[in-house]
Amino acid sequence: MRRETSLPDSAASLATADLLPHPDAPAPAGLRLGAGLARRNGGRTFEFHYVLEGSMAGLRIPAGGRVGRSDGLWQHTCLEAFLMPDGADGYLEFNFSPAGAWAAYRFRGRRTGMQPVAEVADPEIRCASARDRLEVNVTLDLGLLLGETAGTPGRAGLAAVIEDTGGRLSYWALRHGAGAPDFHDPASFALPLPPLLAARDAPP
Repeated sequence: MRRETSLPDSAASLATADLLPHPDAPAPAGLRLGAGLARRNGGRTFEFHYVLEGSMAGLRIPAGGRVGRSDGLWQHTCLEAFLMPDGADGYLEFNFSPAGAWAAYRFRGRRTGMQPVAEVADPEIRCASARDRLEVNVTLDLGLLLGETAGTPGRAGLAAVIEDTGGRLSYWALRHGAGAPDFHDPASFALPLPPLLAARDAPP
Protein backbone atom coordinates (compact mmCIF):
# COMPACT_ATOMS: atom_id res chain seq x y z
CA MET A 1 0.00 0.00 0.00
CA ARG A 2 1.37 3.41 -0.96
CA ARG A 3 0.17 6.72 0.39
CA GLU A 4 1.23 10.19 -0.75
CA THR A 5 0.99 12.18 2.44
CA SER A 6 2.82 14.11 5.11
CA LEU A 7 4.82 11.88 7.41
CA PRO A 8 3.55 11.44 10.98
CA ASP A 9 5.31 13.07 13.92
CA SER A 10 6.46 9.68 15.20
CA ALA A 11 8.37 9.02 11.96
CA ALA A 12 9.99 12.46 12.09
CA SER A 13 11.34 11.65 15.56
CA LEU A 14 13.23 8.57 14.39
CA ALA A 15 17.00 8.80 14.75
CA THR A 16 18.67 8.67 11.36
CA ALA A 17 22.21 8.01 10.15
CA ASP A 18 23.81 9.20 6.94
CA LEU A 19 24.08 6.67 4.14
CA LEU A 20 27.29 6.85 2.10
CA PRO A 21 27.49 6.54 -1.69
CA HIS A 22 29.88 3.89 -2.98
CA PRO A 23 33.00 5.53 -4.46
CA ASP A 24 32.89 3.34 -7.60
CA ALA A 25 29.39 4.61 -8.49
CA PRO A 26 29.43 8.35 -7.73
CA ALA A 27 26.13 9.96 -6.78
CA PRO A 28 24.81 13.17 -8.35
CA ALA A 29 26.37 16.22 -6.75
CA GLY A 30 24.59 17.69 -3.75
CA LEU A 31 22.58 14.62 -2.75
CA ARG A 32 22.33 13.53 0.85
CA LEU A 33 20.55 10.42 2.10
CA GLY A 34 19.70 9.47 5.66
CA ALA A 35 17.96 6.38 7.04
CA GLY A 36 16.81 5.03 10.37
CA LEU A 37 14.51 2.52 11.99
CA ALA A 38 12.43 2.01 15.10
CA ARG A 39 10.47 -0.93 16.51
CA ARG A 40 6.93 -0.81 17.88
CA ASN A 41 4.41 -3.23 19.40
CA GLY A 42 6.92 -5.18 21.44
CA GLY A 43 9.31 -5.45 18.51
CA ARG A 44 6.76 -6.90 16.08
CA THR A 45 6.49 -3.77 13.95
CA PHE A 46 9.45 -2.20 12.19
CA GLU A 47 9.40 1.37 10.92
CA PHE A 48 12.00 2.27 8.31
CA HIS A 49 12.57 5.93 7.50
CA TYR A 50 14.50 7.33 4.52
CA VAL A 51 15.18 11.01 3.72
CA LEU A 52 16.71 12.05 0.39
CA GLU A 53 17.75 15.70 0.13
CA GLY A 54 18.97 17.62 -2.92
CA SER A 55 17.62 18.39 -6.36
CA MET A 56 15.06 15.79 -7.45
CA ALA A 57 15.07 17.13 -11.03
CA GLY A 58 17.97 14.92 -12.08
CA LEU A 59 16.62 11.74 -10.49
CA ARG A 60 14.20 9.03 -11.54
CA ILE A 61 11.83 8.53 -8.64
CA PRO A 62 9.11 5.92 -9.33
CA ALA A 63 5.59 7.20 -8.73
CA GLY A 64 2.28 5.44 -9.19
CA GLY A 65 2.01 2.31 -11.27
CA ARG A 66 2.28 -1.22 -9.93
CA VAL A 67 2.12 -1.82 -6.17
CA GLY A 68 2.44 -4.99 -4.13
CA ARG A 69 5.18 -7.59 -4.37
CA SER A 70 7.59 -7.19 -7.26
CA ASP A 71 11.07 -8.52 -8.06
CA GLY A 72 13.95 -6.54 -9.53
CA LEU A 73 13.18 -3.30 -7.70
CA TRP A 74 16.90 -2.71 -7.15
CA GLN A 75 17.33 -2.04 -10.87
CA HIS A 76 15.86 1.43 -10.29
CA THR A 77 15.47 3.79 -7.33
CA CYS A 78 14.85 1.48 -4.39
CA LEU A 79 15.16 1.64 -0.60
CA GLU A 80 16.49 -1.45 1.16
CA ALA A 81 16.86 -2.99 4.60
CA PHE A 82 18.68 -6.11 5.80
CA LEU A 83 18.17 -7.86 9.17
CA MET A 84 20.51 -10.52 10.60
CA PRO A 85 20.44 -12.14 14.07
CA ASP A 86 23.83 -12.28 15.79
CA GLY A 87 25.61 -15.60 15.32
CA ALA A 88 23.53 -16.54 12.27
CA ASP A 89 24.49 -16.92 8.63
CA GLY A 90 20.96 -16.28 7.38
CA TYR A 91 19.35 -12.89 7.01
CA LEU A 92 16.35 -11.07 5.58
CA GLU A 93 16.28 -8.52 2.76
CA PHE A 94 13.49 -6.00 2.10
CA ASN A 95 13.13 -3.75 -0.96
CA PHE A 96 10.76 -0.77 -1.10
CA SER A 97 9.95 1.36 -4.13
CA PRO A 98 8.68 4.92 -3.57
CA ALA A 99 5.88 3.94 -5.95
CA GLY A 100 4.58 1.34 -3.48
CA ALA A 101 6.00 -1.93 -4.81
CA TRP A 102 8.02 -4.07 -2.40
CA ALA A 103 9.78 -7.40 -1.96
CA ALA A 104 11.04 -9.60 0.88
CA TYR A 105 13.63 -12.39 0.66
CA ARG A 106 15.30 -14.86 3.01
CA PHE A 107 18.93 -15.97 2.53
CA ARG A 108 20.70 -18.92 4.16
CA GLY A 109 24.08 -17.25 3.74
CA ARG A 110 25.66 -14.41 1.84
CA ARG A 111 23.74 -14.36 -1.46
CA THR A 112 22.92 -18.06 -1.11
CA GLY A 113 19.63 -19.93 -0.63
CA MET A 114 17.46 -17.01 -1.66
CA GLN A 115 13.73 -17.57 -1.13
CA PRO A 116 10.75 -15.19 -1.08
CA VAL A 117 9.38 -14.57 2.42
CA ALA A 118 5.71 -15.52 2.57
CA GLU A 119 5.07 -14.59 6.23
CA VAL A 120 4.97 -10.84 5.63
CA ALA A 121 1.85 -8.81 4.86
CA ASP A 122 1.95 -5.80 2.57
CA PRO A 123 3.79 -2.93 4.27
CA GLU A 124 2.41 0.57 4.46
CA ILE A 125 4.64 2.85 2.37
CA ARG A 126 4.11 6.58 2.88
CA CYS A 127 5.84 9.19 0.72
CA ALA A 128 6.15 12.94 1.00
CA SER A 129 7.96 14.69 -1.84
CA ALA A 130 9.04 18.20 -2.77
CA ARG A 131 11.41 19.77 -5.28
CA ASP A 132 14.43 19.17 -3.07
CA ARG A 133 13.31 16.44 -0.67
CA LEU A 134 11.82 12.95 -0.64
CA GLU A 135 10.76 11.20 2.56
CA VAL A 136 9.65 7.58 2.65
CA ASN A 137 8.34 5.88 5.78
CA VAL A 138 7.65 2.14 5.73
CA THR A 139 5.69 0.31 8.43
CA LEU A 140 6.16 -3.46 8.34
CA ASP A 141 4.70 -6.09 10.68
CA LEU A 142 7.23 -8.90 11.11
CA GLY A 143 5.43 -10.71 13.92
CA LEU A 144 4.97 -13.93 11.94
CA LEU A 145 8.74 -14.18 11.47
CA LEU A 146 9.44 -14.17 15.20
CA GLY A 147 10.76 -17.58 16.19
CA GLU A 148 12.69 -19.34 18.93
CA THR A 149 15.71 -17.06 18.50
CA ALA A 150 13.65 -13.88 18.63
CA GLY A 151 15.46 -12.96 21.85
CA THR A 152 18.78 -12.75 20.02
CA PRO A 153 20.21 -9.31 19.30
CA GLY A 154 21.11 -8.57 15.73
CA ARG A 155 22.35 -6.12 13.15
CA ALA A 156 20.67 -4.15 10.39
CA GLY A 157 21.87 -2.82 7.09
CA LEU A 158 20.06 0.20 5.65
CA ALA A 159 20.75 0.98 2.01
CA ALA A 160 19.39 2.49 -1.19
CA VAL A 161 19.84 2.51 -4.93
CA ILE A 162 19.27 5.91 -6.54
CA GLU A 163 18.81 6.24 -10.32
CA ASP A 164 19.45 9.47 -12.19
CA THR A 165 17.70 10.56 -15.39
CA GLY A 166 20.57 9.13 -17.44
CA GLY A 167 19.94 5.65 -16.03
CA ARG A 168 23.08 5.69 -13.85
CA LEU A 169 22.79 4.04 -10.44
CA SER A 170 24.45 5.10 -7.21
CA TYR A 171 24.62 2.74 -4.23
CA TRP A 172 24.22 4.02 -0.68
CA ALA A 173 24.79 2.18 2.61
CA LEU A 174 25.69 2.77 6.24
CA ARG A 175 29.06 1.21 5.44
CA HIS A 176 30.62 -0.36 2.34
CA GLY A 177 32.96 -3.32 2.25
CA ALA A 178 35.93 -3.65 -0.07
CA GLY A 179 35.37 -4.03 -3.80
CA ALA A 180 32.26 -3.46 -5.88
CA PRO A 181 28.99 -2.30 -4.29
CA ASP A 182 27.42 -5.19 -2.37
CA PHE A 183 24.71 -4.58 0.22
CA HIS A 184 24.96 -8.27 1.20
CA ASP A 185 28.47 -7.79 2.58
CA PRO A 186 28.25 -8.32 6.38
CA ALA A 187 30.33 -5.15 6.76
CA SER A 188 27.25 -3.26 5.58
CA PHE A 189 25.14 -4.57 8.49
CA ALA A 190 26.45 -1.78 10.68
CA LEU A 191 23.49 -0.92 12.90
CA PRO A 192 23.28 -2.91 16.18
CA LEU A 193 19.77 -3.89 17.20
CA PRO A 194 18.23 -5.14 20.45
CA PRO A 195 16.82 -8.71 20.41
CA LEU A 196 15.75 -9.37 16.86
CA LEU A 197 13.60 -11.78 14.91
CA ALA A 198 15.01 -14.98 13.52
CA ALA A 199 15.83 -15.29 9.84
CA ARG A 200 14.66 -18.88 9.54
CA ASP A 201 16.34 -21.25 7.13
CA ALA A 202 14.53 -21.67 3.86
CA PRO A 203 12.93 -25.10 3.37
CA PRO A 204 15.16 -27.73 1.71
